[in-house]
Amino acid sequence: MDTILVIEDDEGLNRGISFSLNKENYKVLSAKNLAEARSYLKTNGIDIVLLDINLPDGDGLAFCRELRGSSNIPVIFLTARDMETDEIIGFAAGADDYITKPFSLSVLKSRIEARLRRSNLMKEETVGGRKCWLISGDIRLNMDNCKVYKEQEEIELSITEYKLLKLLMEHKGQLLLKEQILGAIWDSEANFVDENTLPVNIRRLRKKLEDNPSQPKMIKTVHGMGYLWTEGAAADES
Repeated sequence: MDTILVIEDDEGLNRGISFSLNKENYKVLSAKNLAEARSYLKTNGIDIVLLDINLPDGDGLAFCRELRGSSNIPVIFLTARDMETDEIIGFAAGADDYITKPFSLSVLKSRIEARLRRSNLMKEETVGGRKCWLISGDIRLNMDNCKVYKEQEEIELSITEYKLLKLLMEHKGQLLLKEQILGAIWDSEANFVDENTLPVNIRRLRKKLEDNPSQPKMIKTVHGMGYLWTEGAAADES
């Protein structure tokens, strides 16, 4: 039985979520603040965390960063902060998903199931205890044989496209500046590529990976700065 930690200070919402998830045969631990959450994390095996951002004794974003320093437990933010910049900040803090209030309990359950499947898959797909897969949403990248899959279908990528995708997935939710990407993929001085090289390769990746490349949901453009990889946050340009 998977264990879910719900960190939500609205008692009515916390009870409603907990009741609904208990009916789905999850073990649910309910915390109204970060102090209770830390206590549960020390004494229980938690499989996924549902986390509010505004809490009475601290900031959920800081708590998520703290958790990421020691654990890969999936974290889903449940928050009233619904601006696109809030979502970017949430993913950058280490969230695996971001759901804005009000939300449907059926959608929440689906997101939880998806995150748990991916988490269990990552635990299983290791070689000698070494992680050999990067998994994000429907995309799976095998670092041993350099193959990439969308769901069960293999996606043919060039060496450059593979390196670019691996870099983005390794830094999920983290803004990578154009200069950082150019230096990592093409040249430490970024001297020997023209200014269109990166956008062209980003477009090629989107065409191969995105359901709708003109409205990408995985490779997000941050205007004038660079790109970041997310799971489900709609990008603002192609």
